[in-house]
Amino acid sequence: MLIDQNIKLSHFTTFKIGGTTDYFCAVKNEEELKEAVFFAKQKKLPIFILGGGSNLLVSDSGFRGLVIKIEIGGIEQKEFENGKVEILAGAGENWDNFVKISADKGFFGLENLSGIPGTVGGAAIQNAGAYGAETGKTISSVEVFDTEKMVARKLSKTDCKFGYRDSFFKTAEGKKMIILHVSFILEKSGKADTEYKDIKKYIEEKKIDEKTLTPKLLRKIVLEIRAEKLPNPEKLGTAGSFFKNPIVACQKYNELIKNFPDMPSYKIDDNYVKVPLAWILEKVCGLKGFKNGNVGLYEKQPIVVVNFGKATAKEVESLASIVAKIVKEKTGIEVEREVEKIG
Repeated sequence: MLIDQNIKLSHFTTFKIGGTTDYFCAVKNEEELKEAVFFAKQKKLPIFILGGGSNLLVSDSGFRGLVIKIEIGGIEQKEFENGKVEILAGAGENWDNFVKISADKGFFGLENLSGIPGTVGGAAIQNAGAYGAETGKTISSVEVFDTEKMVARKLSKTDCKFGYRDSFFKTAEGKKMIILHVSFILEKSGKADTEYKDIKKYIEEKKIDEKTLTPKLLRKIVLEIRAEKLPNPEKLGTAGSFFKNPIVACQKYNELIKNFPDMPSYKIDDNYVKVPLAWILEKVCGLKGFKNGNVGLYEKQPIVVVNFGKATAKEVESLASIVAKIVKEKTGIEVEREVEKIG
């Protein structure tokens, strides 16, 4: 395993932004990871774990420590008698490729999550979600490397504490665990999840019989919908959804509806409601297509921040602050970021 020095991190993030890291290495198995962690401990370096770099904003000054890029691969399949299948995937596997493999095999559970950039490990940490589905719903267990005890261990689904774009791995204790493999339970003969409005609209317009929807076909539909709404990361730097959709108490939601009666909403439970930030940014704040220097809100999906070519992290921070301030003034909602910042 080679440990490099002074590596520019912008080359490893979908935002295409960020300074250099003091040390950098890529690991392909547990032994290499152990070696890298030991190196950092010897030199008393902070560690940052990098997957696909798709939900990340690296500071212009970079990272003073060791960045470990996880490239642990491998996909194993185990079938059960009750019509379910368990698939074990390496944390460094490309997420969308993993989804494609499961959909091509006809397994239900991940197809709504097609097109999300990043790795399997990153999707678990973020509890990545889209079109009514979340990664955590299909995860059964996660194998991790404990950087304190320097041993591998298995965490149950309950241990992972999955929430809205959240998990145990985002906590102080969870950041001491580096994901090695993730185990998923999928359905061999399930039913396509078509409840999300964009999917439902597509099916109605194309006159598709829901009974004929295979995971492969629904994946194709999701990819088409995403292509219409989201930027091509090969043309524009982006970290995906920069902000979270706000979850507000019912009392706050009732206040919002009085002022904005057309606001869509999604009931979480008897106490909380999720409201779409993209709708607020466009309809309430008038920020659709808003630009600030070399960055801006994507014209077709304002919850996404894009780099028009030469953006800095400082410019992104400035735009995010402006957006948060306007949303707060117009609605009283405190906007939370989905993207992680390092450095």
